[in-house]
Amino acid sequence: MNKSIIGTKQMVVSPHYLASQAGNRILDKGGNAFDAAVAVSACLAVVYPHMTGLGGDSFWLTFHQETKSVRVYNGSGRSGKNVTRDVYKGKSAIPLRGIDSAITVPGMVDSWDAVLKKYGRMSLADVLEPARDYAENGFPVSADQCRHTETNLELLASTPYTADIFTRCGKAPVPGERFVQKELAESLNMIAEKGRSAFYEGDIAQRIVSYLQHNGSYMTLDDFKAHRGEWAEPVSSDYRGYSVYQAPPNSQGFTGLLTLNILENYDFTQIEHGSFEYYHVLVEALKKSFLDRNAVLTDPAFADIPLERLLDKSYAKQLAEEIGYLAEPAESRPVGSDTAYAAVIDADGNAVSFIQSLYFEFGSAVTAGDTGILLQNRGSFFSLDKNHVNTLEPRKRSFHTLMPAMACKDGKPKVLYGTQGGEGQPQTQTAMITRMLDYGMHPQQAISEPRWVWGRTWGEEYEGLRVEGRFTKETIEKLKDSGHLVEVVGDYDPLMGHAAAIKVDEEGFLQGGADPRGDGAAVGV
Repeated sequence: MNKSIIGTKQMVVSPHYLASQAGNRILDKGGNAFDAAVAVSACLAVVYPHMTGLGGDSFWLTFHQETKSVRVYNGSGRSGKNVTRDVYKGKSAIPLRGIDSAITVPGMVDSWDAVLKKYGRMSLADVLEPARDYAENGFPVSADQCRHTETNLELLASTPYTADIFTRCGKAPVPGERFVQKELAESLNMIAEKGRSAFYEGDIAQRIVSYLQHNGSYMTLDDFKAHRGEWAEPVSSDYRGYSVYQAPPNSQGFTGLLTLNILENYDFTQIEHGSFEYYHVLVEALKKSFLDRNAVLTDPAFADIPLERLLDKSYAKQLAEEIGYLAEPAESRPVGSDTAYAAVIDADGNAVSFIQSLYFEFGSAVTAGDTGILLQNRGSFFSLDKNHVNTLEPRKRSFHTLMPAMACKDGKPKVLYGTQGGEGQPQTQTAMITRMLDYGMHPQQAISEPRWVWGRTWGEEYEGLRVEGRFTKETIEKLKDSGHLVEVVGDYDPLMGHAAAIKVDEEGFLQGGADPRGDGAAVGV
């Protein structure tokens, strides 16, 4: 699969073909990109339930054709007002799974309401229709969901409600099996009927909080009632004549910009794509960015984040000059193959690049009673060290890996791109955008070409460079010689995440690409 889908009017890309088709249907019914994006988001919450759901967060990067403005909606949730470090006294870290990890309010449902109210044409009930249908009547379960269920079988099978939904008599479902989520359908129907208030104040909120409190959580109904996402200005930088936009902190988006600022100091016409030099320079530039990110990233309401200094071109030049032949040691955060990225462009030129997640696959593994809603474990990323920049405090947003991206030229979107995968997101984004802008690749090729991911995966101490088996032997040997701890994985390894992209070409046509490593599709008209 190495050809981009080309649309003349509209394009939807997502990590699941049913969600892409749902977005396309909304566009065909007269909805705009914002309506379609919410439909895709809700649909992914149903057909990719191990990656994303109503109990998770989302970030939206929007371009509104009429006003020509690029805006971000931060749909990430905060910790509860009673959730303090003292709650975890005696523990070295917040548990990764279970009730104690579900300590932030889910932000995604609020973001649907906000995006539609600001820019949409259709009602919430209308755009939720495809998701409601798939929850009520079922869909063919994906191989990806089955694989992740198998990996987490013990965890899921031992968890009330979650076991009933995601396992079959203690076993993983089989790909293609009809997967029905009646309780989730009921929750979606309630949101369609009563709007966001059902989730944050009404029946659903009450049932979620009641379940959490009965099982030892400190979350309150007031925490849900208090939740509001926010519209914000994006952070941006220039790269090769394009304005590249990312979500501001608490998103790690600026990491992608800092990396591009470093790479701008290299002449890629002199560096062969796929060579040792290409991969080495990208990996080392990313490590530099990660060091700065790890030192400063948290909720900006709680700390001063020096973005101006970090995104200064002279600072990037200094970092570029420090990159030599040898691999530098650096510390990573775990790399996950969770999360769902999608993008939409409509016939009017409106564009949405967005991403959503439960954090780990299956999030906290806690399903909130009979709501069918799986809660995220994003709050487990807070530190219990009071001196750490991302320390846990009440009503605080955590360092967030979610980072949807957009590159514009002449005031119009040219490339929408993103991927799943925690620490892997800036890495894959950098690969995609350099391939498209420096090497002239179309989206599908940029996604399908061999990828790598540097860092640890969940639960592992290994700080290495995993590369797909399609890397040349020469490149692998040179990477090893320069000090990289190289591990060769599958040719199209799921660890690399599910990327997607839309590019507007010179003719004004829309080229869409989805990841052959997942279940996605690009759908264009």
